[in-house]
Amino acid sequence: MKVRKSLSKALLFLHIIFFLLIIQAQLYFFCSASETMYYTESLFLPLKTLEISSDSLPRASSNRLPFTHNVTLTVSLSVGTPPQNVTMVLDTGSELSWLQCNTTKMGQPVFYPNRSSTYSPVACSSPTCTTRTQDFSIPASCDSRNLCHAVLSYADASSSEGNLAFDTFNIGGSDFSDTVIFGCMDSGYSSNSEEDSKTTGLIGMNRGSLSFVSQMGFKKFSYCISSSDFSGVLLLGDANFTWLLPLNYTPLIQISTPLPYFDRVAYTVQLEGIKVSDKLLQLPKSVFEPDHTGAGQTMVDSGTQFTFLLGPAYTALTNEFMNQTSRVLRVLEDPNFVFQGAMDLCFRVPINRTSLPQLPSVSLVFRGAEIMVSGDRLIYRVPGQVREMDEIFCFTFGNSDLLAIEAYVIGHHHQQNVWVEFDLEKSRIGFAQLRCDLARQRFGVYH
Repeated sequence: MKVRKSLSKALLFLHIIFFLLIIQAQLYFFCSASETMYYTESLFLPLKTLEISSDSLPRASSNRLPFTHNVTLTVSLSVGTPPQNVTMVLDTGSELSWLQCNTTKMGQPVFYPNRSSTYSPVACSSPTCTTRTQDFSIPASCDSRNLCHAVLSYADASSSEGNLAFDTFNIGGSDFSDTVIFGCMDSGYSSNSEEDSKTTGLIGMNRGSLSFVSQMGFKKFSYCISSSDFSGVLLLGDANFTWLLPLNYTPLIQISTPLPYFDRVAYTVQLEGIKVSDKLLQLPKSVFEPDHTGAGQTMVDSGTQFTFLLGPAYTALTNEFMNQTSRVLRVLEDPNFVFQGAMDLCFRVPINRTSLPQLPSVSLVFRGAEIMVSGDRLIYRVPGQVREMDEIFCFTFGNSDLLAIEAYVIGHHHQQNVWVEFDLEKSRIGFAQLRCDLARQRFGVYH
């Protein structure tokens, strides 16, 4: 994983389970002369999550909790010939898809390359290795067998390494032929071995040349996550449906000159302001714009659970939110308690309270679009934390500065009940408020 690309990836591999079950669906496709596939029909995939019980969450030695996640997006598919079933984290913030191929790890879901007749490693002298890995933060190299070797590094000090390879990916009943390049990883370090036991790898969906969506030639993909039961739908292809609400689009930001802290293949948009209720925070535009090093970009990332803001914006937001909720929420007065390493605004809510009080909405204002976060998406109950007769809830916006993340990251928790469309052809992202459980029914996708 690229270090600068992984500004948000410290938020990924830490205690997460989110199951995306694939049902039977037909995918039509044709191949171009360059072997890239372009799909003319759409593929609908049902989406479901499973939350880890509080008893299984790690305990810290102090009230400063470790940075963890208990929810993420995963997709189930098959790889190889004959097909092997795998579960992969769906990540719009990553490029290279990879599978764990180390068969010596007990209890670890793995892919067995020696059991696949269509598996083919990539030579280090091939153009795939020498030119298509240009966005990797650590350059690809040659191993002792002259195979293309990749090292993916994460901001939480996790890492994974292995060889690039080709193999057949199968999703929804249709073979993707030998056009998928992925990493077959056999070593590395994880900060959460329990999470490793839940998934086989990661499927990269950003704009890099080696991402899954780029290799497959999809012009669009979308997803919608329900806030009620965490079910939803993932759509690969176009969503030209008359019943779908009009999308408000914001352009993707691109730069031509490489900068040390700017991820050029991320889904970067321009955050222009933040509102609490209808009150726009008084912040200069420069707070939301990348500086000369590239630090300060805003990324839409399905691999991150919550949303993280740079210090000045985070401070202004939390101050205004506390001001508007002072009569309905009791702030946790404990400077040593920081949820997930970056959320230091927490509240005490009586255990016997049946519902949360009325809270002011928070709107993220982009160029041409906005996402409004309201209700129980604004505060999150911390599992296993009780003070006297109160449960602890924390504000679902975190401080990027506390994690040494030089970016704004829009996580999937704040994308619930929002149809999110990634339009690669027109270089834009569309948003529309939508009941995602109803969208799943409209598409005829059931669990």
